[in-house]
Amino acid sequence: MLEQEPALALPGQAPIGSAESPARRRATALLLASFLALGGCAGVAEVTGTATQDDVFQLRSEIAAAQQTAQRAKIDVDRLTGEIDRRAGAQAQESERRAAELTERLDALAATLTKLSARIDDVAARLDALARQLRAAAARPAPPTARPAPPAPAPPAPAAPARPAPAPAATPTTAGPVTAGAAAPPAPTGAQPATPRAGAPAPAPVAAAPSPPLRPTTGALKPQDIYQAAYIDFSKGSYSLAIAGFREFLRRFPEHELAGGGQYWIGESYLSLARGYTNTDQADKAEESLLQAVLEFKKVLANYPRSDKVPTALYKEALALIDLKQPQQAQARLKYLIENFPQAEETPLARERLATLTRG
Repeated sequence: MLEQEPALALPGQAPIGSAESPARRRATALLLASFLALGGCAGVAEVTGTATQDDVFQLRSEIAAAQQTAQRAKIDVDRLTGEIDRRAGAQAQESERRAAELTERLDALAATLTKLSARIDDVAARLDALARQLRAAAARPAPPTARPAPPAPAPPAPAAPARPAPAPAATPTTAGPVTAGAAAPPAPTGAQPATPRAGAPAPAPVAAAPSPPLRPTTGALKPQDIYQAAYIDFSKGSYSLAIAGFREFLRRFPEHELAGGGQYWIGESYLSLARGYTNTDQADKAEESLLQAVLEFKKVLANYPRSDKVPTALYKEALALIDLKQPQQAQARLKYLIENFPQAEETPLARERLATLTRG
């Protein structure tokens, strides 16, 4: 059999198999590299595009959230602004209302002061009238002593001895001349001296006649009127005027049966003044009035121990001492009231107040 002979290389020509094999390999490698490069670029582009879209979506969502937050903040700001304006308006209205109330109070106080001034003038006028009455009453007893003088002209009638009666009327002033001129005729008869004896009782009323004009002197003062006027001032809240009125009553009539009550109402007036000062935040004046009230209440027991106002004065004195932050002194006065006036109307109140102080 014939065998295939190997190809022989032509002269000046390289073998075909050895020359083409490396070139093909290079071309194939280049093609593969190109395909791989193109495929890699496409993958990177796809990955990069996807990442960019996600970022955009995220940014958009964040922007939307920020816008919503801004809108909510604006709404909150508007709400707070409205609330602040509303509160400011309410405060302004409240301030105006308070200013109006203060103005009304000031006007009321001015009116009260005007009334008090008028009341003071009225009381001053009444006191002046009472003083004039007192002076007139003091000067009034002088005329009654001169009234017995008119019967003096009766002595010219000694020529008529039949009138022995006028002679006794003149005995207070001209007893000497009458006895001198009339003693001679009656002596012989002996019966005529009995006529003066029978008329002897008559001079007694004649001598007592000047005494009745003295009664208007005391009656003209009318202590009940002064007391009642002062009490009316107290009832109206004019405590300073009431104090002045009761003091005037005590000065003129210290022994009157209403004197103890007058002294008590002076203390009650000071106590009421203290309460008024406390309500108006005048602590100094309130304390001063309370101290004065304590002194005035003590005078009731000291000067008028038999007055029916003594238990009440003791109880009110204890209340004033409590307001003065003196509980021990208050307890002492309450105990004195309970022990010495067990049947008084204020005694149960004193027991309750004493129990409260003891527990406190």
